[in-house]
Amino acid sequence: MNYVDGFVAAVPTQNKEIYIHHARAAAEVFKEHGALRLVECWGDDVPQGELTSFPMAVKCREDETVVFSWILWPSREVRDQAMPRVMEDPRLKPEVNPMPFDGKRLIYGGFAMVVDE
Repeated sequence: MNYVDGFVAAVPTQNKEIYIHHARAAAEVFKEHGALRLVECWGDDVPQGELTSFPMAVKCREDETVVFSWILWPSREVRDQAMPRVMEDPRLKPEVNPMPFDGKRLIYGGFAMVVDE
C-alpha cells in the first residue's frame, strides 16, 4: 500500500504566493525521485482549539495561516530511498528555494496507509 509523508506548518499570510512557488518547485523534485503526488492546502477553516488544534500545534500567529500538506509515495521503501536524494537536490537548497516560513515549527511524519477507499 502507498505511504504518506504529512506536514503542518504556519506560513506568514503575506507569503502565500511565495509559498505556492516554493511548493511547486519542491513538487517537481519529489516527483522526479518517485513521489506520486504532492498536495498543499492553504488553511481556510482552521479553528483555534482549547486543548489541541492545528494552530496551537504550530504556534500560529495572527499574521500566519496554517498549511496542511502531504506527499504520496508508492511505498515507504521508495520514500526512504528517495529522501536523501531529494534533500541533496540543489533546487531545494535554501539559497535557491528558501522556505517562506519558520521550519522550526513544521510538524511532519511518515504514515503507513491502513484504509484507502
